[in-house]
Amino acid sequence: MSNLPDDYQPPDPNSLPTGPSDPSTSSYGFSHTMIRIKDPRVSLDFYTRILGMTLVRIMSMPAGKFTNYFLCYPQSEVPNKDNQDKLMQWLWQQQGVLELCHNWGTELASSGFEGYKSGNEPEHKGFGHICMLVDDLQQACDRFTKLGVQFKKRPEDGQMRHIAFILDPDRYWIEIIQKSSGDKEHTNK
Repeated sequence: MSNLPDDYQPPDPNSLPTGPSDPSTSSYGFSHTMIRIKDPRVSLDFYTRILGMTLVRIMSMPAGKFTNYFLCYPQSEVPNKDNQDKLMQWLWQQQGVLELCHNWGTELASSGFEGYKSGNEPEHKGFGHICMLVDDLQQACDRFTKLGVQFKKRPEDGQMRHIAFILDPDRYWIEIIQKSSGDKEHTNK
């Protein structure tokens, strides 16, 4: 049930800002998104083995008792990790990097930590999901099923048959779309 007034109309898409109006932003790019994780062993396995991402940097911060793990689908060869200056220069030129932040001890049963909110619970609406592109949606979903990945929505569920949603170990939603079907998503939402 919706709380919207009967006469509600969403903003007219043609009246919304559509792009950079300031030329000084023309070289800007999207760097990364950070999400918190409970257990790096479980999450890194998921993002590298299940989703095929590459772990390119680990940044441990003992003073803050956390470690950040930077993963991506490299757009060029990853520099040798022993050359930190070159690696950092390369990393900050990549787009679509995922930063997993592990606050130390959250994985311990003795900590009593129950997990993070994904942003999709009714009382915590906010962050929604990240999205991954695959070559063949059905093939990817079949593979996820064989690997025991939990689905939030399979392609055959609901009206939007060109997308799926899987859950990562911390129950963050990950939208899966086929590279060639991106236009369908925008016309059906």
